[in-house]
Parts: sequence; structure tokens; C-alpha cells
Amino acid sequence: MAAVRLPSSNYDPRDPFGELGSLAEQAGAVVVGTLEQRLERPVAGTYMGSGKVVELKALAKELRADVIIFDHDLSPRQIANIEKVVEVKVLDRSELILDIFAARATTTEAKLQVELAQLEYTYPRLRAMWTHLERIVGAGGLAGIGTRGPGEQQLEIDRRLAQKKQLSLKRDLQEIQDRKRRMVQSRILDHFTVGIVGYTNAGKSTLFNTLTAGGAYADDRLFATLVTRTREWDVGGGTNVQLSDTVGFVRDLPHNLIASFKATLEEATHAHALLIVLDVSDPAAELCYNTVTATLDELFKEVKHEEDRLAKREGDGPTTRSTWQEPRRIVLLNKIDALPDNAALLVWQRKIPGSIPIVAKQSGGPGHGELIALIRELAEGGVQQYTIEVALGDSRTIDVLEKRGEVSNREYGQGTATLTVKIGKRQLDQLRSLGARMKIAGEVSQREGWAKRE
Repeated sequence: MAAVRLPSSNYDPRDPFGELGSLAEQAGAVVVGTLEQRLERPVAGTYMGSGKVVELKALAKELRADVIIFDHDLSPRQIANIEKVVEVKVLDRSELILDIFAARATTTEAKLQVELAQLEYTYPRLRAMWTHLERIVGAGGLAGIGTRGPGEQQLEIDRRLAQKKQLSLKRDLQEIQDRKRRMVQSRILDHFTVGIVGYTNAGKSTLFNTLTAGGAYADDRLFATLVTRTREWDVGGGTNVQLSDTVGFVRDLPHNLIASFKATLEEATHAHALLIVLDVSDPAAELCYNTVTATLDELFKEVKHEEDRLAKREGDGPTTRSTWQEPRRIVLLNKIDALPDNAALLVWQRKIPGSIPIVAKQSGGPGHGELIALIRELAEGGVQQYTIEVALGDSRTIDVLEKRGEVSNREYGQGTATLTVKIGKRQLDQLRSLGARMKIAGEVSQREGWAKRE
């Protein structure tokens, strides 16, 4: 394994190749050696210095290495130049992660997402992958049919085929994602939803299984979970919420992989609350936390942009904005039982006020009661009594008010129903966000111009 450490590099100096080594092992490789160089800026042609590339060749030959993995992304030209010197296959970080995802993908959606991400990674690298760029020209006879004339370069053919395949994959994925989007919207209307996110191998699936007996696959390895699972979680007081386990994050996740797997994280981006699981026993915990928060910020920025775009398309004018809100973030300081003392825990609690120390694997263990009480409070959302007028034709809104609230009085007018109902403000906000037209006594709504709470 090789790396160039720049002033802006994002890695754990105590174990600089720890994560890359784990990734390589998950891909089936055996790590036999490492080499790193510190530079102010990467070398244009080979990323690391020419002398280090020669040193890398000697090390690979001495250790009989079959492949060299770099701990960052390389351009096609850089890969070709390095391979020309070291005379073994060279992979960069993105290609390694894509290979792991490809091996773990099991659902149709995950396979399509991986294939699209691989294609988007490969497309700009086609030129470096082909050395046979001679013109294909007609030679007469059957062999020349369709190629007579000036012909075209093999690279151009491959690019056209790649673009066609990309469009096909995007169409197939869009169909799946549209169905999933409708399912998620229906679920957030009927239930309070909670997503579990965090760095890969932080204990997310273990916590999911402890809270729900959901049967999510949990293992001490990177990317043990690639498919989102959702189960019911009883938080007491007659309240159940929907809990989702999601794929883990890693630092420097390829951008096209984030985009491709955004639908996999649909449950998290549209949840009402997010449980960010952080392994505080990990020496690189701060790096992991920063990676998770930065990835979430990027995801939420993309989701907000997409929701605004859809709202403009479906709304009343170009200034229409979506009512989507970023989920409440709750940080869980996991694996406190693995800490030698409380010093590190106290540092994290000061750094993240409101964070909850837990042991994910212990049902009813430290922090579980506090977590459950907080989620129950959020799920109930401040129950109050409202007088709500709804059109009789809006059966979905009436059904939600009847099921999710406590209706004490019903009055029917000409085409309308007026319900006196005890219900949480959160449920009303959800109904509004999904287009319900309600007159709620005492308020004027933002879009409808109707009344609100007594």
C-alpha cells in the first residue's frame, strides 16, 4: 500500500494505513508492505515523487506484490505512469471501495447502484484503458459492413456505449427510487421514523438488533451492512417508531458512490431523527465523527436541492420551496465499556453537548433508557387539542387524524368535516408537508392562508 501525505490529508497519524489495510483485507487482499511520502503538493504525473516510485517498484519486487493500492484517488494518466515504472497493477482508493461494494451488493437496487458508480468511475478513464486507438476502416466484404468510410476510433465507440449504458442504469434506478420514495413518504406520514448512521463498523447494526430484534447482519468488519433495513421499535407509552439501519460511511468516499447510494440512505435523509453511532474506543474516533458529519452535510445539501426542485415543479411558482427539514441529530457515544477510564468519554461529552453514552450490545444497558425516553418525547411531538376542518374528499388526511389522534368530536358541513382532535404538532406538520389542506382554528398557514391552533 502507498500514500502521499499532504498538509490537507485526512488520515489517522497513529495508524496511517489502518483503514486502507482493513479495506484491502475486506476485498480479499493480504497486505505485505507499506510506503508513504510527505509532500507539500502531489506530483502531476505520478502523484508521488519519481524517486519514491522507483523505491515502490523495488519494494513490490522484494515482497512479490501483485497489486499496489494508493490511499487516494489517482487520475488515469497517473495510474498508467506509475504502472509503467512499477510493472504491477495499481489501484486507487475509489476503485478498491467500489470493488468491496460490488462484492457485497445483494439486492437489485444495490447492484444497479454499484454498476452505475463503477461506470461513472471508468468513463473518464477510458482513454488510459485503451491503447488500440487506431481507426477502424472498411476493408471490403462482409467484414467492412458498417465500417466503410473514415470509420471512428475505438475510444469513441466505447464512450458512446458507456453513455448508453449509463442512461439505461439511471432509468432503471429512477424507477426503483421513485417507488422507494413513495414508500418512505407514506411511512413518515404514518410513523415517527429514526435512522441509524455512523462510520462503518461503529456498532450500528448491533444497536439495531438490540433495540428491535431486527436480524440485521452485524460483524466486526467494514461495510457489514449495505442494505437499509427498517423494523418497528417500541419506545414505551403505547408509542412505536420505525427504526432503520443504514450503510456505514468511510472517509474520502467517492463522490459518485455517494450520489449512487443516496437512495440507499433515503430512510436516513427523510427520517425525523438520526442516531449517529460513534465508537469512542476507536483511537481515530474524531476522524470518524468528522467524516460522518461532513458526509451528512453533503447528503442533506443534495436532498434539499432536489426537494426544492421537485417543489418548484409541482408548486405554484418559481419561488416555491420544499417543506423538507433536516432530521434531528442525536450522537450516541458507543463502546464506553471498552474505554480504560472515563477521561475520553468526558472529553466527548463536553465536545458534543447532549450526546448519550451507550453500550449498543447490552439490551437495557447504559444510555438505553435515556435514548428511549428522548425518542418517545420526540415521537409524541407535543400533543395538544386542535379544531381542524378538512374537505370530505381528503380521505387520507381524515384517516390519519382518526388513526394518529384522539378525536373527541365530529361535525359535518357541506363538503367538509370538522374534527376536535388531540394530536401532536409533528403529525400536523407532516400532513401539511404532504399537501393536506386543513383549516386549523386560530392560525394562518404559510401556503394555504388558513387558520392554525387554538
